[in-house]
Amino acid sequence: MNTNNATTLFRDRKVLLSTLWIFALLNYIYADVFTLFFEPSAHKSAETMSQGAILGFAVLMETGIAMIILSRLLKYGANRWLNIIVAVINTAAVAWTLTGGAAAYYMFFAIIEIACTLFIIWYAWTWRRAV
Repeated sequence: MNTNNATTLFRDRKVLLSTLWIFALLNYIYADVFTLFFEPSAHKSAETMSQGAILGFAVLMETGIAMIILSRLLKYGANRWLNIIVAVINTAAVAWTLTGGAAAYYMFFAIIEIACTLFIIWYAWTWRRAV
């Protein structure tokens, strides 16, 4: 494999990982928007959340948002491991939200989100350094 092909493959993997994070985050956002519109009890639950819990959710969302740009900027090793770690955390968080008996629309979004982050984990795990 010549250097140009190896460089192109490296850049393409970065671009695809970044695009997958955009896809996952759009699904997170739409699931939350649907919840606000179609689940009146969500407003009451949000009002009783502690500032610490709200901050925790904000940090969780920011990790995915940051991966959009970090997937494009970080070098191979940090990029690969950070994609795996953040995707594992996000997958676990979405799976945890399903434990309370979610609405059908939410389960639909969650299945897509989990499939996307599992693919990110696999895609980053199988990423080998270009020689």
